[in-house]
Amino acid sequence: MWRLLVLLQAAVLPVQLCEVPEAVAEQAHNVSAWLLGLAKDPARKANPSVFVALRLADDHNPALEAQYLARLKDAFQGTHGTSSQAASWPKQPLHWHSAAHHSRASGSHSRHRSTAGTVRKRVRPNTGRLALYILGLRAACQPPAAGVEDHLLTRLKYALEKDWTGSQRHGHPLTNYYQYGLGILALCVQRKQVKEEVIHRLLAAQQQGRFGHGDGHAVDTEAMAGLAFACLDQAKLVHSTLALELQEAVRNVQGKLLQVQDRDGFFGNVFSTPLAMQLFIATNTCESEPEYSWARTALLQNLDAFTNPMAISQLLPALYGRSYLDIASMHCQGERGMLQPISPKEQPMGQENIVVRLVVECPKRLCHHHVLYNQSMSVPAGSSLLDVLQVASKQGHHAFTFKTQDSLYGPFLTVVMKVEAKWQERRYWQLLSAPGTSLQMGMADYKPHDGETLILRLSKW
Repeated sequence: MWRLLVLLQAAVLPVQLCEVPEAVAEQAHNVSAWLLGLAKDPARKANPSVFVALRLADDHNPALEAQYLARLKDAFQGTHGTSSQAASWPKQPLHWHSAAHHSRASGSHSRHRSTAGTVRKRVRPNTGRLALYILGLRAACQPPAAGVEDHLLTRLKYALEKDWTGSQRHGHPLTNYYQYGLGILALCVQRKQVKEEVIHRLLAAQQQGRFGHGDGHAVDTEAMAGLAFACLDQAKLVHSTLALELQEAVRNVQGKLLQVQDRDGFFGNVFSTPLAMQLFIATNTCESEPEYSWARTALLQNLDAFTNPMAISQLLPALYGRSYLDIASMHCQGERGMLQPISPKEQPMGQENIVVRLVVECPKRLCHHHVLYNQSMSVPAGSSLLDVLQVASKQGHHAFTFKTQDSLYGPFLTVVMKVEAKWQERRYWQLLSAPGTSLQMGMADYKPHDGETLILRLSKW
């Protein structure tokens, strides 16, 4: 019965037809091996997006993938309903690196020795993480345990409804439109009917240009919404009038993405480009749009920028010419099982020290002083921004304090100098290199250079 369902789904959602040149396929294989090496590391928390990417690849390691799926099941089906696990921080769409990706992120707060007091737990919709997990289960082609699938899908539908309650007070979902679109996409891939009201909310947000934020156009949010619209249309889950609206919305999203392609070939930036490419793949327009090939070439020339597992997991499907919509037509038979992991090598700290300056800025309407902290410090060469913050926190006479929260992208800032980034008010701690360049990596990934001034700025998204 399960195999029959898979074949029926394959008939509804066609396999994408974007050709992948041999040279690109070779690069994709290497990225697969690298991601598998990261997934193999037991010190890293299981991430459903990583599993989805591994399943969408051409090459596999069945044993390691099965182990990773078991870790995901333990994390989600064992404890995912608890209040501590259900917490989810909003995603700051375009520059996820600036806020260390407010996002599909969830997990418990992490306290540093520089902090004091008890961290409050917040229960928020877990829309994004739950949607990714459901996509991962479908990508594994496994018959779900009795009642588990229906329970998870019911939880996702409830999360979407709870997520939207935030709009009544804040004018946007409690998480964000990215997670909201991802939740709709996951239901669609599972061939579950989505209430028209839920679809119209996302359509209205796209039509009214509500995906943007203070820094500009939200490429990955537009792309995720476009994927959800394309899935609903292709799966024939809506009536003809709504289908025409969805088709028009997809065309509008693609047009916006083409407009924001920069002179380097990226849609928005290097990290938002893979998801934008997935939309062209999902709609089979990658061959007719020269901008798609330009973006793929740009990515291949900048693979070294992808060190974070979450970012790699969005890159990999695009390199293979696939999108999240392909999950619906997977049958998991006859797969190549020869992939061997490439274990990442830890980069040793440099023998020499570098000097960096750390500045904390807060709007005067929120803080008594605009500059809350401004000090230089010496750190080992090769240190991350997180290392810099930890060094600053140990210089007790300067009283630098901060708190972070874990996410699928790694730690991100929640409190600096006792000033909280309140998700209800869409405030986050933006990471910049002076005078005003947003960092394109998270705080655990970015490596400052000697003489650099790093700015933590409380901003709106």
